[in-house]
Amino acid sequence: MYNHMVVDQRPGIGLTDEEVDRIFHALADSTRRDILRRSLSGALSVSELAAAYDMSFAAVQKHVAVLEGAGLVTKEPEGRKRLVSGNPETIAKAQALMDAYEEIWRKRVERLDALLADD
Repeated sequence: MYNHMVVDQRPGIGLTDEEVDRIFHALADSTRRDILRRSLSGALSVSELAAAYDMSFAAVQKHVAVLEGAGLVTKEPEGRKRLVSGNPETIAKAQALMDAYEEIWRKRVERLDALLADD
């Protein structure tokens, strides 16, 4: 009935629907996108991230947890700190998914162009 795997023609790129949902839910929030952007530039502690926002430390921790749950960031212990780093592999998978959607769209437009050209 319903396939629970988003199928991508390139091997190793497929993501489950649940993974896609978590990634795009995480990216739907501007604060989380900013945390991801910052963490891709270099590892930062949750405290360093929290200092950049007008919200509680706990709120920033929750945002980081959503990003981590989506696989977009990792947290590694360093002494008493937890360093947050962006995960480019998950971003590449999300990009590959969007590329696959774009390819579907382009093929549809090409078919439409061909139909119109036949008239």
